[in-house]
Amino acid sequence: MTIQQEYMHILPMAKVNSAAEPVYQVGEIVELAALEDTPSEEVCCGGAPAPKSNPFEQPGYTLQNYVRGFIIGSGSNIALVKTELEFADHLGTVSARIGLNRDNYKVSPGLYGIGSPEKDSPVLVTANYKLTFDTLRKHLVGLNCWILVLDTCGINVWCAAGKHTFSTEEIVSRVLKTDLAAKVHHRKLIVPQLGAVGIAAHKVRLQCGFKVIYGPIRAADIPAFLKNDLRPTEQMRQVTFTLLERFVLIPVEFYSFSRKLWWIFPLLFSLSGIGPDFFNLERAIDRGLLGTAGLISSIIIGGALVPILLPWLPGKRFSLKGAFLGIAVSIMAMLYLTNVNSMDKVSLVLAIAAISSYLAMNFTGSTPFTSPSGVEKEMKLAIPLQAIAIVLAVVLWLAGPFF
Repeated sequence: MTIQQEYMHILPMAKVNSAAEPVYQVGEIVELAALEDTPSEEVCCGGAPAPKSNPFEQPGYTLQNYVRGFIIGSGSNIALVKTELEFADHLGTVSARIGLNRDNYKVSPGLYGIGSPEKDSPVLVTANYKLTFDTLRKHLVGLNCWILVLDTCGINVWCAAGKHTFSTEEIVSRVLKTDLAAKVHHRKLIVPQLGAVGIAAHKVRLQCGFKVIYGPIRAADIPAFLKNDLRPTEQMRQVTFTLLERFVLIPVEFYSFSRKLWWIFPLLFSLSGIGPDFFNLERAIDRGLLGTAGLISSIIIGGALVPILLPWLPGKRFSLKGAFLGIAVSIMAMLYLTNVNSMDKVSLVLAIAAISSYLAMNFTGSTPFTSPSGVEKEMKLAIPLQAIAIVLAVVLWLAGPFF
């Protein structure tokens, strides 16, 4: 008996759903919300009608929360994205801001749509870092346009341009892979101005036929830029680094640096107890707490106070700004520590200055004030000095109880 013959008597007992799958036309826009509102006719185990699976989900792939529908294509469908951020998006933003999953916070590269894009709708180019993607789409309310997302390895436009992932090669490759020329009548790509360092406009036009137009620096200015016939105003070209823009960078610096410090605290307490009598627990606790306070102070100074006070600190190099503030604050603190020996005080001043200088230097990659070559030059000069200061601080800290 074959398998078909064995189970033939069971088949009549099964209720077969003969409803055909919906057929969509090429170019048709399908809203996912409309599909969710369509109840299933099947009753599951006598209970309420079971929800149908979304026809756009594929085995092993689920729809992202920011997708609201699709434009049906002959080869592949184009996702339409929402302009309103949801709770999951805000939660992801907070996680990225403090450094959690920051290195893998990205969207799939490719072509997306906003509103009901047509063949004459503008094409906006961006990175596949989701924080950048979200910032762009939330400022496109009421617009009909295309978003061409490049594969920048989950890095924002400015940094990706410096790292050569927001590049001429990638933009040409993405235009060809998405068959963009067949989807729009015009041949214009609006590229963020901060991505200009990675894009050779003449090569893009030569290799894929599209003209690169550099848009405004901020996504919030895009609606006005489009209304102004793709002509930026002077304000759209100005780079800012306001207090709020500096403040939002603080949490990720704290998180990334704290991951490197977990082993420092037990080591600090252990070294603090060494003395003429080999090791003393009371001394380890007293000096360990003092060293911990100094370490935490240096993190606050370099990671928070320097970016907040940035315009008012002397010097151009961030490492010097951090060192200056670290020395100033630590010296004022040492004046109140009358029961601490001079060697320990000097050790704390050196350590606080070095760490705050190092943390402040990290902000050079977050500002428009320094070029990649300028950052590299500063690091080559500052890091050896910071290392020397740390070594001297450790030597003096170990020698303190012996004098």
